[in-house]
This record gives sequence, structure tokens and C-alpha cells, in this order.
Amino acid sequence: MTTPFRWGILGAARIAQALIPAIRDAGGEVTALGVRDPHSDRARAFAQEWEVPLVGGYADVLASDVDAVYNPLPGDLHHPWTLAALQAGKHALTEKPLTLNAAQAQDLADAAAHSERVLLEAFAYRFQPHVVRLRQIVAEDLGEIRAVRAAFGFHMDNPHDFRWHAAQGGGALYDVGTYPVNLTRLLLGEPLSAQAAARWTEGGPAAGVDMALSGVLTYPGALVSLDCAFDWTDPSTQAVTVVGTRGTLRMEGVFHSHTQGPQTLRLTVGEQVREEVFAASNGYAQMVRHFMAVAAGQTPALYPPADAVAQARVLDALYASARSGRVQPLA
Repeated sequence: MTTPFRWGILGAARIAQALIPAIRDAGGEVTALGVRDPHSDRARAFAQEWEVPLVGGYADVLASDVDAVYNPLPGDLHHPWTLAALQAGKHALTEKPLTLNAAQAQDLADAAAHSERVLLEAFAYRFQPHVVRLRQIVAEDLGEIRAVRAAFGFHMDNPHDFRWHAAQGGGALYDVGTYPVNLTRLLLGEPLSAQAAARWTEGGPAAGVDMALSGVLTYPGALVSLDCAFDWTDPSTQAVTVVGTRGTLRMEGVFHSHTQGPQTLRLTVGEQVREEVFAASNGYAQMVRHFMAVAAGQTPALYPPADAVAQARVLDALYASARSGRVQPLA
């Protein structure tokens, strides 16, 4: 019998609760869990609930007999522990943002190339059927794209969440804002420049985090507006509108990685309006399935490390503009 693809998980983050069943659904097996404090009641309860072996700390996962490591730790721990995983000969699936700047992202890309391991930034939403179809419509039906409006925000009421701390990679852009940036790049490629403004928590851009950020990405012939926030009153707001010379596309809930019900895409061309409905789908399982196929040499990577480096460059430019008030060139 073929040995199942073995996964190690770093930390007992809430997002790991979505990945464990996805790994199993995709035919993999979670064989090691490492946490900051292996002796805590929370760690033992998590391991028992999800029926995964608690092997100790993060380093113990890397020393164990796993094929890949999933890193959902706070953002400041993405680079060091993903780098350590690659250097230990493990494939690495790391939560967004892959790192806290483009230099770190390039460092991981170089390490993945040197170790010949798979490195993927965990944007599960882009494996959803509705995103595949959205990209097809933008490429074939809308003509020349003139504008994109994308937004993702929610109300975060946990004052102890690491996303309120700048040193840990906090802020709206590094969390929900990564999605509009990523989708824009999926649809239009790389922008020429970035400009942004932010509302900062106490301390301002030097000491605080961006509670909300709005930005503009410039493309040849098109402008993209992006909005993200932690303090919107609507429990969860996420949508994209794409305006072309032949039509307009709009979709709510576009960034859902695991849909529980139908998703509707609305396309307007002239006076004709068409709706396409997509059944519930688990993008996490599809992402894991693709990751394991790439690791097995069965298919090329849809999103190689260079894509994550390009993503990080845009995030860097948006943050630099929000802090300085100046347009940041990217070309």
C-alpha cells in the first residue's frame, strides 16, 4: 500500500481546524502537532479533539517523519519556521501573508528552490470553482478591464488577538487586505504603482497597526480600488466588482475558502443580466490536494513561490504609501 502523505502542523490556531479535515479529505494524514507550550491543557485538548499526535514543540515537528509542514502561526513566525521547515527537507504550506515583507518572501523562495521542496502561500479561496470561473469571465467576456473594486472587512472584537500587534504582523492589510490584492493580481497581473491611506490604532503609523486601509493600484488602462478593515459593523463584508468595456461582473462572498451554501456570480452585458450559481465547495481540501500532487511531481504548481514574492511586493508598496502619503512605483 502507498504510504499516506504525512503532515505536521505548527500550533493549534483556529485555522488549523479547517486544514485538518481538509488534509484528511484530500487523502493525507496529520501525524505530528507541535505547539508553543506542549504541556498546556489547551494543547492536549486540541490534540485529543482532532485526534492528532502531540509531539512537542515546533522543532519537534520538523524533526519528525513528516512530508510537509503547515504553518498557521502569527505572521512574524512565518519566515523563521517556514525557512526551518524547508531546510529540514519538508514541503511547506504557510498561511497568508507568507512573510512580512518581500525580502523575507524571496528568502523563502530561494530556500524552496535550493531544497527542491514545495512552498505555497495558503490562499485557499483561489482554488474555489467560482474563482476559476470568475477569472475565465474576466479574460473572455468583459472586454478591456477599466476598473476593479474589491473589499474584505469584518468586526474583530477580541482585544487579545495577535492581529492588533504590529510586531506580530498585525493590521487589516496583512489579514483581510491580502485577499483583494491577491484577487486583483489573479485577474490583471502585476500593477504599475500603489497608493494607500490608513486609519491607525493609537500610536499612528509608527507604533500602531492599520485598523483600516484603502488603496489604489494602477494598471495600464485600469484602476483598482481596495478596501479592508477590522471595524466594519457588518459582521463580514467581502465582494468584488469588475468593470470592462463590454460588461460588468459582481460577486459577493468571493473570498470564502469553504462555502456552506450556494454562491452567486452576477454578469451584466448590455441589457442582459446572467447569474451563475455555484454549489458549496471546500477550497481548503482542493488546495491541499493540489499541494500534495505538486509534491508528488504529478502536476506543476499553479502558484509557485515567485507569485508570493510578487504579492509581498504589492503589500510592501501599499504600506509604504500609507505611511508616507506618496505613490509607490512597482514597475
